[in-house]
Amino acid sequence: MSSSSYFGRPSYCAMALVLLLTLLCIAFPAYLRNPVSVASCFTGADVRAAAAAQPAASASAALVADDGGRRPGQLRILLGVHTMPKKHSRRHLIRMAYALQQMAALRGAARVDVRFALCARPMPPEHGAFVALERRAYGDVLLFNCTENAEDGKTYTYFSDLPAMLGASGGEGRRPPYDYVMKVDDDTYLRLDALVETLRRAPREDMYYGVGLPFMDRVSPPFMLGMGYALSWDLVQWITASDMVRRKAKGVEDVTMGNWLNEGGKAKNRVNIFPRMYDYKSAEAKDFLEDTIGVHQPKADIRWAHTLAHFNATSGDLRPSREGSS
Repeated sequence: MSSSSYFGRPSYCAMALVLLLTLLCIAFPAYLRNPVSVASCFTGADVRAAAAAQPAASASAALVADDGGRRPGQLRILLGVHTMPKKHSRRHLIRMAYALQQMAALRGAARVDVRFALCARPMPPEHGAFVALERRAYGDVLLFNCTENAEDGKTYTYFSDLPAMLGASGGEGRRPPYDYVMKVDDDTYLRLDALVETLRRAPREDMYYGVGLPFMDRVSPPFMLGMGYALSWDLVQWITASDMVRRKAKGVEDVTMGNWLNEGGKAKNRVNIFPRMYDYKSAEAKDFLEDTIGVHQPKADIRWAHTLAHFNATSGDLRPSREGSS
């Protein structure tokens, strides 16, 4: 055996191997602590993407951009999708459906932050693991101290906890983090440009927006259907502070919301967008309106496919891939 063996003078391959192992010993523990930020050092990924995927403890603190980044006249809308921990695939579908709508024209008119509202209890291990991954990867999951429910106060917890969660629970005269806060079902598809267009013309205070029931009460419907409705920020603050609302937190959530506002003498500005948000009927074009704001009840994946195809969200993207293409 020659003197240049592994036990003799180290070869260039051996030196490279030692260097590689040294880098791994340094980088791998850091990667486990924060995979996105470490990966960006090696790939040149956008620093803002790393900030968006910080650990769960800092997720809520990064929900709202600094006011200095807000353009004059730009709306700020929080779109809170109410869902459950087990619906991982549905959340990812919704992420993509809304992310692809965030075009330059929309961003110039409004900042629409899509967040998923989940109760922290119960959280079986198999769901908790995926939710934790989502929070790290996307930073768009809000966990509330409640039990998943339809009529046991989740909507109250969502609205009442938001100001503190966003660091906006005090400070008279301070600019609110959002102009409007929405509650949206996870079986509702919104067309963000149409949503923004109507909210730009809506009052910024004491405002309640959605599909009112009865439909034809255009001025002051008693309540808005739970498929998707919005409140101006001052009403969110009022819900947080109201003892009456806290005492009456439970009940059919959309009717209960209307009852709070009616009893409190609030929401004098009511914007009824009927019939522009409606229940899914079929895949036929005649069952979708040209000026649609939202489609409710595409519960099954095939209904989502029909809805996305109708509004050209998926057209032209099923061509065979070519080797070397991105």
